[in-house]
Amino acid sequence: MPSFEEELARMIRKQPSDLYILPHDRYYQLSLAIKGTLLPFKQVTRDYGQRFISYLKYCANMAVSEHRRPQLGAFKFTYAHQKINLRLSSVGDYQGRESLVIRFIYPLNDIRFNFLVPHQWERLQQYRQQRGLILFAGPMGAGKTTTMYQLARQLLPKQIVLTIEDPVEIDHPGFIQLQVNELAGMNYESLLKLGLRHRPDVFIIGEIRDSQTAAMSVQAALSGHLVLGTIHARNAYGVISRLQQLGIDSYYLQQVLTAVSYQRLIPLVNGEQAILCDMLNRHQFSDLLNGTKKGEMSDEWSKALQQAVENGEITENTARQYQQG
Repeated sequence: MPSFEEELARMIRKQPSDLYILPHDRYYQLSLAIKGTLLPFKQVTRDYGQRFISYLKYCANMAVSEHRRPQLGAFKFTYAHQKINLRLSSVGDYQGRESLVIRFIYPLNDIRFNFLVPHQWERLQQYRQQRGLILFAGPMGAGKTTTMYQLARQLLPKQIVLTIEDPVEIDHPGFIQLQVNELAGMNYESLLKLGLRHRPDVFIIGEIRDSQTAAMSVQAALSGHLVLGTIHARNAYGVISRLQQLGIDSYYLQQVLTAVSYQRLIPLVNGEQAILCDMLNRHQFSDLLNGTKKGEMSDEWSKALQQAVENGEITENTARQYQQG
């Protein structure tokens, strides 16, 4: 039987985003989330599963003897001379059976970055030069943070990049990385105020989730910063509506918003994934705010999917699956 450290290394070799250690009546199921799909890794005895969880909790400075109450923890694991951050979350069910989920946070250099339509990356780089507020939407695991980090990384070392996240998802030594801690009074709003005193050139905001954070993000962009952030919306057009719901006046939206990008990770026939974006620019915002244009996914999105089918990059079924975003 491999040691727990060897077991963890075998999993990381597959580059998963998450590890699930889930209890069943007579065994534990270990599953890995890889490229958006949850895949079974192996079944182990209940005794082995419980000891593996205890080992991981010990590494993360969690209470090993506590099996019912929710706990959070973190530690670094060295694999192939790289430090990988592990974020742990454990909880026990009503029968006292403990489950554990781990999020693997890889160095930015190890993350594959590929666009289904290459010129979309060029457009994002052009938008970056205009400063202002650039927002990204899409479901969890769509690569939004990776896209923002790649955009900001190209500005180093001539510009200072400060990130505010909950939690930090990618470790980058060139950025000033702040993490939200509500219990310590360090929310997005307070960290943004603190960040402005550091006078960075670029802000990365993990999530604009309330009116205060939205207002501070707009203020930072109006004062000349490049602000990259994520926001919950079902499509690019929905980002505008969401900002209005958070109390941002249409006048300021037209002044400060440079671009919006809704993105998904599209599975390719070769087993890899590629980012596809649906982007809006300033002119399209004006049409939307004036009520002359409404919609969900753009024609460009549909055409990109169809072109990928014709190029043999994705299947017809994949194109249908992602047609509505």
